Amino acid sequence: MIKNLFKSRVALLYILSISMVFSFSAWMSLLNNYVVEVASFDGSQIGILQSLREIPGFLAFTVILVIMFIAQQRLAYISMIALGLGVFLTGLYPSALGLYLTTILMSTGFHYLETLNQSLSLQWLDKSKAPIVLGKITAAKSFTSLIVFVLIYIMMKFYNVEYKYVYAFFGLVTSVVAIVAWIGFEHFKDDVVQEKKLVIKKEYWLFYVLTFFAGARRQIFVVFAGFLLVEKFGLDIENMVTLLFVNSVLNIYLAPKIGKFIVKVGESTTLKIEYIGLMLVFTSYAFVDNIYFAFFLYVIDNLLFSMAIALKTYFQKIADPKDIASASAVSFTINHIAAVFLPFFLGLIWLYSHSLVFIIGALIGLASFILSFLVPLHPSQGFETTLVKKESIV
Repeated sequence: MIKNLFKSRVALLYILSISMVFSFSAWMSLLNNYVVEVASFDGSQIGILQSLREIPGFLAFTVILVIMFIAQQRLAYISMIALGLGVFLTGLYPSALGLYLTTILMSTGFHYLETLNQSLSLQWLDKSKAPIVLGKITAAKSFTSLIVFVLIYIMMKFYNVEYKYVYAFFGLVTSVVAIVAWIGFEHFKDDVVQEKKLVIKKEYWLFYVLTFFAGARRQIFVVFAGFLLVEKFGLDIENMVTLLFVNSVLNIYLAPKIGKFIVKVGESTTLKIEYIGLMLVFTSYAFVDNIYFAFFLYVIDNLLFSMAIALKTYFQKIADPKDIASASAVSFTINHIAAVFLPFFLGLIWLYSHSLVFIIGALIGLASFILSFLVPLHPSQGFETTLVKKESIV
């Protein structure tokens, strides 16, 4: 059975996803409390750190240059090791400079791995089943996050383990799993030979724009939603981990159902629902004064992330199979264009108005919602947007 496991492409996708989440969830769930309690960060410093974290994401297109010399699967293992090493070192250097440098190392591994994971998923999974499998993988990632939060809670609540040892544990596990997977899994050949150059096609323009907005709104949630709970409501690490635990439990149950929902109603309808939800959540964030309502918003916001599967499968349906690796790298760069400057810019705004930061997020949701009407009910190669259909009628 174990021998067959190491011959399964889907199994490897699960391993890559779970290992990535194992260390990154620990890094992220501890971050807001760690930088406030140990490093004494303010809003502008956390904005700088998060901007630095996204620079490797902005440079994700360089994956294409690297896979000219290193196969995608092998590069994924190397990226996983870098991610684990970055997390391992985070707790050892609590100064601003130390955190900035370890964040760049961690982020380089994370974003390369995320880019390659998406590329391999869209290449290896059947289009008709991709949303369901990706939904199950999302659930597995959430279950992994749940385990991470339980371990962190036990380590810090009952045993008072220092931040540096918690970070070291989670980073080391990811690196070790990467080495085991590298040795154990067979190397899978590409069914379709991938382009080894950057591919930016006008046919994919809508996917690129929606990806850009997705990156912008993700930054507002990742950087400032959690920071709001800690700074405004004084949420401690135990309660923050409990909240993340609740998110994981809900995702385990709902993510596979969201995958099936996408198969049933299509990407266009799913994206519209996601963007309406974003507008409501961000507008509510701007004026929330009740900590329990803030908890509710944080949970709903997190669940909306699961619907992002629809954007991936929309691209899978419209893309030329040989473009997937290159276009995935380009899309990650586009996703992080706003991420490079937005946290720093919004960090400055945060010093004067928390509400304005989330109002900007609501406007991003509105722009995405308007554009979602251009996503066809049944997208395919040659029918990438509803504008194509209108032109063909004329």
